[in-house]
Amino acid sequence: MRKIIHIDMDAFYASVEQRDDTSLRGKPVIVGWPGERSVVCAASYEARKFGVHSAMPASRAKRLCPAGIFIAPNFEKYRTVSHQIRAIFERHTPLVEPLSLDEAYLDVTQELTGIPTATETAEKIRSEIRSETNLTASAGVAPNKFLAKIASDWKKPDGLFVIRPHQIERFLVDLPVRKIPGVGKATEAVLIDMGIATVGDLHRFTPEELIGRFGKWGTRLWELARGIDESPVVPSRKRKSWSSENTFAQDITLEEVADYIRKESTKLWEALQAKQMVGRTVTVKLRTGKFQTATRRLTPDTPPASAEELATIGVQLLQRFAFGAEARYRLAGLGLSNFVGEEEEEEEVTPEEPLLFAPQS
Repeated sequence: MRKIIHIDMDAFYASVEQRDDTSLRGKPVIVGWPGERSVVCAASYEARKFGVHSAMPASRAKRLCPAGIFIAPNFEKYRTVSHQIRAIFERHTPLVEPLSLDEAYLDVTQELTGIPTATETAEKIRSEIRSETNLTASAGVAPNKFLAKIASDWKKPDGLFVIRPHQIERFLVDLPVRKIPGVGKATEAVLIDMGIATVGDLHRFTPEELIGRFGKWGTRLWELARGIDESPVVPSRKRKSWSSENTFAQDITLEEVADYIRKESTKLWEALQAKQMVGRTVTVKLRTGKFQTATRRLTPDTPPASAEELATIGVQLLQRFAFGAEARYRLAGLGLSNFVGEEEEEEEVTPEEPLLFAPQS
């Protein structure tokens, strides 16, 4: 049985800013630009008391928290601190899988320093982070990645929560279904409509029933509802996709989005040509002025062979969106994935959560 730790830094970007500027400590710090078309990258816990959170429009954050102090993000600084924290992880295990600058999975089944339990290892790591970076981290300890990630959020900030094998069923049964990774607002609404509000409610359904409604993800739902997750901690991952997206100064029409897609196709194609990568799946992402977000994806019979072909597919995908003729768009993106030489993915059309930055806990 694996011993998995999920470490999640507490309000990472905002905490780094408060650490480096003592005048910000105890105050509502909002990392991001205060412009009308900007979004919040991170919010201190003082700001979160007002309802401010990452990916929220900055204008709304300002209304909710008029006294909020906006700080322009410094990603180079955050990366430097993240590397410090990564070095701490690697003292204890080579099996470290970063999810972002501020969180990672660790497999400590064979811990390098001789600490006997995963719980003690998590406590040691949190102590080292505090003493060496003056920042706090929360940790979850469990037999697998799914449970460890949920556990790390259980006693935030600066907390530790452990789920032992004999506690799994009791822990999961009353958990809101939205806590399952991959269940966003749209999927949650479907599940609620099916009478599924908690993880325990999923137990009423067979794998076949869930597959019939959700495709192959139905199998994953069935497994996670029972605490089953065999996915290993992977120390390094190949980049699965290359994409470009832009938030426009003013909302634009679909025709103007098409012009943007054509221009970005050239840039994206040149970048991938330089790396000798051939992508089979084209993805277009749109966000309306009302913050409705969706993606459309297509895997043609043969991969795009030029920037022009990439542009043609991207523009064709625009016709699959159903926002209406009057819709105007604040953001558009174009991406390529499913590279030749990798396991092929299925074509899909999926809604997305309105997210520009990974939420920070």
